[in-house]
Amino acid sequence: MCYNHAMATAPRIVFMGSPDFAVPILEALTRAYPVVGVVTQPDRPAGRGRILVPPPVKETALRLGLPVIQPERLRQPVAMDQLRTWAPDLIVVTAFGQILKPEVLELPLHGCINVHASLLPRGRGAAPIQAALLAGDAETGVTIMRMDPGVDTGPLYASRAIPIAAEETAGTLFAKLALLGADLLLETLPGILNGELQPRPQPAEGVTYAAMLKKEDGRLDFTRPAVELERRVRAMNPWPGAFFDWQGASLKVHKAHTAFALPYVFQQAGTRSVHAGQPAIYGSDNTMLVLDEVQPAGRKPMSGKAFLAGAREWSA
Repeated sequence: MCYNHAMATAPRIVFMGSPDFAVPILEALTRAYPVVGVVTQPDRPAGRGRILVPPPVKETALRLGLPVIQPERLRQPVAMDQLRTWAPDLIVVTAFGQILKPEVLELPLHGCINVHASLLPRGRGAAPIQAALLAGDAETGVTIMRMDPGVDTGPLYASRAIPIAAEETAGTLFAKLALLGADLLLETLPGILNGELQPRPQPAEGVTYAAMLKKEDGRLDFTRPAVELERRVRAMNPWPGAFFDWQGASLKVHKAHTAFALPYVFQQAGTRSVHAGQPAIYGSDNTMLVLDEVQPAGRKPMSGKAFLAGAREWSA
């Protein structure tokens, strides 16, 4: 291993994270520094069988031969005892899913740093990637921050921006930002560990919050403009997925685009139509949301045209 920092001895690092987003960051960290332990969320039941499924970070840590703990709450005595035994010089946090208490924040010599998927102070909170898509932002990025007791309010070490592509989904943006975060973390850590890089307070202007998503956030409200609905389809892909009610069940929308109606034809919001052989629904701005790929309840995803072929009631 090669440790690119000025410390006399290799730093002891604990990693905290849970979902897929954190995996590339953990992998990159272990290639450059000794990770002495990993903290992640407990296994959760999933699927129709409610089988316990481990978080992706746990699977990665076990594959890498790293010790793992999965406390329901980090403040539990057994979890704190393990952290003290690991005696970290630094804790790296990425999408962990729990708020760190002062006793954890103050434990490592170099504190706790967070790899956050937004350009702070914009996008504080649990769902910054989806929030950027919903807002129609032209760019987003990642920020390396020293954590404090607030929610993403700590001082900043570094940030890096990337443009948001026209057809970007939360899934594709997650993948890009995870790799960007891994690179920026490794570039930033040497300066943090040798004291040459000092964090700067976050600006007071431009603060926004991105609350944790719920399944209902995927519901398409056709009293809104079609351009907002198209953003929601992309922002909710892959989870929780965009949907609306159709014949007593949910019709999922995996992919869609907007199309302008004829200027002299006005349709009420929510009116179903057909555009270029595909199902479409009018938004509040007399613009259509054209459904490119949908998934009826209990069936596999299909093209909008295939759905329309079997949905004679669509434009009736």
